[in-house]
Amino acid sequence: MELEAAKMIGAGLATIALAGVGIGMGNIFGSFMQGALRNPAAAPKVFGNLMLGFALTEAIALFALVIAMLILFVF
Repeated sequence: MELEAAKMIGAGLATIALAGVGIGMGNIFGSFMQGALRNPAAAPKVFGNLMLGFALTEAIALFALVIAMLILFVF
């Protein structure tokens, strides 16, 4: 196998994490909406936790993209 082909395959495999991130964000915001509709008074109290969960989930996507770019352009 040529090195360029291996790089492309490796970068593609590194971006599989983006599917999990999409599912995770959907779960986070969907659960928040369910909770906020059931108890609107508690929604502002858990909004900070929502943003923390979003940021941590998004960080996984950024790490996956950085790894994919490193595989493609550095190694």
